[in-house]
This record gives sequence, structure tokens and C-alpha cells, in this order.
Amino acid sequence: MSQQLENIEDVLKAHKLSLADYDHIKQILDGREPNIVELGIFSAMWSEHCSYKSSKKYLNGFPTKAPWVIQGPGENAGVIDIGEGMAAVFKMESHNHPSFIEPFQGAATGVGGILRDVFTMGARPVANLNALRFGDVEGSSDVSRYQRHLVKGVVDGIGSYGNCMGVPTIGGEMGFDASYNGNILVNAFALGLVKSDEIFLGLAEGTGNPVMYVGSKTGRDGLGGAVMSSDSFTEESKSLRPTVQVGDPFTEKLLLEACLELFQTDHVVGIQDMGAAGLTSSAFEMAGRSGSGMIMHLDRVPAREEGMTPYDFMLSESQERMLLCAKKGSEQEIIDIFEKWDLDAAVVGEVTDTGMMELFWHGDRCAYMPIDPVSEEAPILDRPTKRPAYLDEVNSKTVESYPEVSEQEAFEKLIASTEVVDKAWVYNQYDSMVQTNTVKAPGSLDASSIRVKENGKALSMSSDCNPRYCYIDPFKGAALAVIESGRNVAMSGAQPLAITDCLNFGNPENPEVMWQFAQACEGIKEACLELDTPVVSGNVSLYNETNGESVFPTPTIAMVGLNEDENRILPSQFQKEGNQILLLGTTTGEFGGSLYLKTLFGETAGSLAEIDYTQELRLWELVIKANKEGLLASAKDVNVGGIAIAVAKMAAVSGLGASVQVSLDKSRDIFDESQSRALLEVAPKDVEAVARLAIDLGLKIEAIGSVGGESMQVNAVKMPMDQLHTIYFDTFARVIDQDI
Repeated sequence: MSQQLENIEDVLKAHKLSLADYDHIKQILDGREPNIVELGIFSAMWSEHCSYKSSKKYLNGFPTKAPWVIQGPGENAGVIDIGEGMAAVFKMESHNHPSFIEPFQGAATGVGGILRDVFTMGARPVANLNALRFGDVEGSSDVSRYQRHLVKGVVDGIGSYGNCMGVPTIGGEMGFDASYNGNILVNAFALGLVKSDEIFLGLAEGTGNPVMYVGSKTGRDGLGGAVMSSDSFTEESKSLRPTVQVGDPFTEKLLLEACLELFQTDHVVGIQDMGAAGLTSSAFEMAGRSGSGMIMHLDRVPAREEGMTPYDFMLSESQERMLLCAKKGSEQEIIDIFEKWDLDAAVVGEVTDTGMMELFWHGDRCAYMPIDPVSEEAPILDRPTKRPAYLDEVNSKTVESYPEVSEQEAFEKLIASTEVVDKAWVYNQYDSMVQTNTVKAPGSLDASSIRVKENGKALSMSSDCNPRYCYIDPFKGAALAVIESGRNVAMSGAQPLAITDCLNFGNPENPEVMWQFAQACEGIKEACLELDTPVVSGNVSLYNETNGESVFPTPTIAMVGLNEDENRILPSQFQKEGNQILLLGTTTGEFGGSLYLKTLFGETAGSLAEIDYTQELRLWELVIKANKEGLLASAKDVNVGGIAIAVAKMAAVSGLGASVQVSLDKSRDIFDESQSRALLEVAPKDVEAVARLAIDLGLKIEAIGSVGGESMQVNAVKMPMDQLHTIYFDTFARVIDQDI
């Protein structure tokens, strides 16, 4: 054993551990002092990033079960049944802190990590999404210039990694607000396909079975990354660049193919990605899930740097690595597979029945720790909560609190908003068509869709969150993120089935932030229960703040849904001149947290209406049923920017004009953001059948116009199609490239 640590208070501070934590650690170690390797392991496993110590209390009540759920939270990714012996594997994770410090590598390794989570389960990744939040990108200030630099670096990183891996990036979302000026959000989602009976879990069981290390060699990059991601930013944070991992997508592509080849054999007991906290988390989680012990010889781990220590090996977050538990006697066959793919493979240990983690360094034992307490006894914090003081002021405001603006002026500002305009500058850098299964690609509005060749069905997916809603009402805002992602999926004709989440919040040591988090979790629970869309995987990212300024609460939701027929994927843009436009749902003049207030008056204010889950489910049911019966030409939800912006988007993307006249209480209500609404494009011969379906379901439906013409018109708002096209498709590139 190493000698007792000196200057213990300084060592604990460097490892983000408290004296109370240290006392607890000594109890776990039967009263003895930990050495530096053991302390580093405790620091990583008990970090916010790995242990969820501030959030676990609120996550426990998430609905996680349904007849179609094969694997819920607790594994590398969630799994749902999609029929005919096939399953979809998916998860979303954050890479916020690394991407702010080093945008290209931070975003790239975020993509790499989430892909490994998926193919570790035995699935071939077939689709990526991303949800990105940046600060002010418009203008000539230093902040805006730096935010544009971050946009370019993050997009480049995502594209570089995904494109090299041959996994299509088929959609996503991007938002902008000053609250992200000091801390951007980079959330990556991946989905893979696997046969239902060929799913692999992260287990290390069977006494005497070998523990093997496969993939890239270990270096010092990413050292302490999990701990870094569990703290707030200050002006000095850029000095943390060494804690950001460096990715190599070409190596990961080899690792993917080697793993999928390995999975066709009978050699694997369990396998785990080395993500946050690297070898530490993978080893402890695999043994912990199985109730096993483990011996590892760290001097056998392939290294790419000289002079590395046991501490370095356990805490490095070098990319493109896996830990696997193999069946005894299969070691050489496994090594042969990985060497064929030019990857390292080494037997580094074995499974025991002691419940202890025993680490050796050139024959000397350098750590001896009970596995279960390290994994399960991280302090569960019951942090104080307090309703934020700002809510009284922002909730008291209504749209009537602001000056009147003509509808035409309002429309011209809203349609040119970076929130609204097309992001082709972004998604054109991503390969969205590789693997040739993408049916609804980026830019085609609402959910993205891929076909599943193996069963003739299709999967739709959408990532959504409106941080403005969450700022003025975290409970309803989070619930609406679930609803919006589900509605987008339904608009493609798919039945929403399950979500993964990425809960991005500020400093949990701030009681107001903790209140936001608690409320958002309750909102997600309510929505998932009401909509029957369980949570199957997810991630929490806290400490998204710089110099005391927290980001808006941003509980990003990615919904996955199933369309029974790959030939019935519903478009979200106009299809044919002469078709009728129907408005489904009720407009009630809701402007709380709206784009209207943000764009015209620079404020995020107001309150949110009560949520009607019954109406929302009926809306989904109508669109899905009408699509199955071939009654719809296209469908788009009405959300941010209201009816006027929804019509404008459908027109711009299709290149077809539209003329709409909708009866409203107030003329500005063409921009209202009432929920549970959709625009349906229907051939004249099918209008009556769709209307009858709506009446049977108790939904309000109204014929409001038709497709065609040289302009887009909604009530008093009118814009020629060529002008709309220029604004919608050219604005974003002009904003981002203004420094060139």
C-alpha cells in the first residue's frame, strides 16, 4: 500500500471531496486512510457526474416500464421492442463543460461516447441527433464573436466524428439565449438497432472469468474529466483543457466493427464503455451490477505514454476503449479479433467472488476497496430548495403588458430570428444519408425518420426543449418538452413510445436551481405517465454556470416512436398546390415564454396555461390514424411562433405558397403558442373524412386556407415566396459567418 496522504485538506479540495466524505471513506475502508489511487477512485465515483448525488432523489420516481421496454435506466443505454425480433437502443448525454473549454474535441468526444454507449449494448448505431444551446451569436461584441467561434467548433466536431463513423446525423435542435453566454450546452443522442435476443449488458460475473481491455491505448488525456464536469466555471476554466478528451473516430469505427464481430461469437459475458471516469467507472459498475469482485493488474493496460501511474490508468478518460468480461478460455480468440482490426487487446484481470476491487502494479497491491459501497454509498444529498425570487415578477406579466406591434412587423422579425430560420449551415456539414435509411432528414421539419430494413417499419425521433418555458415554469416547461417531442414524432405518423433525457441545470448548491430541477423532474414524471412514454435512459448535467450565472433550466427530451409502415412516413411540409390546410386544436392566446415576447421585447416572461393531456393524446391519435388511412398529405405541429411561423416554415421548405385566414380573438394570436395544435394538409376529397375523425375524437378542426400561390399569407401578414425563401435559408449563414 502507498503511504498515508499528506496535506489532506488540499488533496481533498483538489478531488472535490469534503471532510465528511473523507470520514465516510475511512469507514468503508475499515478505519484506515486511503492512498492516492483509492482517493482518486472515490473522487470520480462520487462526483456529481458519476453518482448523481444531488439529483438521484428526484430521478427515482421516473416511470420506466411498459410492455415495449426491454431495458430501462441503469445500463449503457435504454432498449425498446420494435417488433419482429428487433429492438431500438438509444440514449442522450451531455458534453457541455468539455465543449465550452475545447469546442471541437468536446463535441466530437460527446458523439463518440454516446455511440459507444449504444454499440456496447450489441447494437449497430444508425442515427444521431444533437441538441445545442449557445449564447448571443448576433452582433459585434466579444461575447457574440466568441459564441460564433463555439458554434463553428462544436458543429465541426460533431460532423467530423459522426461522418467518420458512418452514422447519419438525421436531425436535432439549436437554440440561442444570453443565459448560455458563459456555458453552452452540447447534448448528443444516438440510436442503434439490434436483434432482441442479442443484447449485451455491462456485467462482470463468473469467478475466474478474464477481464479484458480492448481498443485504444491509455494516455493522460481526459484525466479528471468527470470531476471537472461536476463544478462551475470561472475565468480560469480554460486552463482545464487537459481534462478534455481527444477523440479518434477512425479508431472508434474499428472498435465498433471489432465489437460487432465479437458479439457474433459466444465469448462475451458482459461489456462496458469506458466513458466518464474511464477504467474506474467501467470496472466498478460491471462488478457492482453482478455482485462480484475483481482483480486488475494495471501494468498490463496498454499505455501510449511513458511514466504513467496507477492513478493515471484508473482516472484517464482516453477515448475509444472498452472493458469486457470474457468466458474463460476464449482470451486468445478475442485478442485475435481485435488485432485483426489493429486494436489493442489485453487480459488485465479476472472476476472474483470477494466483492472487493484489488488493483496491482507490477505485483504490488496498490488499492483494495469494497466494490458495492464505492458504487452505492456516494452521499445522496438532500439539497435545500427555494422557489426563485424572479418568478413573481416574470409570471405577473402578460402580453398586454407590452406595446402593440403590427402583425407584419412582428412577422418579419420572428421569421428572421435565429431560433426560427433554417440551420442548413449546420446540418449540411453532417452526413445525413449514409447507410441509405434516412427518410425525413434535417431541415424537413418536426421529427426525423429512418426506415428499419429488417422489419419494414420506421422509427421517428425528435429532440426538444423550450428553455423559456422552463425558466418561467420549470414543472410545466419540462412536461411540455416531453409533449413537444412526442407531438413532433406523431406528426410523422409514428406512435411515440419512450424518451431519453438530458437534464441541464445550473449550480445545485443554489437552492433556486435545485428547486428548478426538482420541479422539472416532477413535470417529466407527470407527462411521461399521462402520455405512456416511459424514461428508458438519460443523463444529468449540473453546474452549468459561470461566475455565478446559471443557464436557463434545460431538460432536453428525445422521444422515439414507431411507424408500422416505412412507406407511411408523413412529411411536414406542403406537398401539392390546391390542397386544403386545416387547423387542428384550439387557439387561446398564450404568450408566456413565447418567441413573440423574446424577439420583440427581449423578455422571457408570462405564465403557462394548464396542460390538457387528453387533448394532446387525441391530437396524436388523429394524425396517426388519418396517416394510416392515407388521408393526410402533410402535418406540422404549431408551436414556437404560432400559426404564422408554422405556415411560413411549411411554405419555405416546400417552395409552395399558402393563403390562410384564421378566426382569432386578437390579431396577434397568429403568433400565440397554445399547445395541442397542428396544421394538416389534406386533399380536397379527404377533408370531410378528416373532419369526421376530429369530431369523433372531440377535437376542434377548422379549414383555414389552401396551398399555392406566389406568396405566403396568414391573415394580415403577407410575404412573397422569394423573399421568404431568402430570409429563411440565408439568414443563419450570414449571422455565423459575419467575422469572415
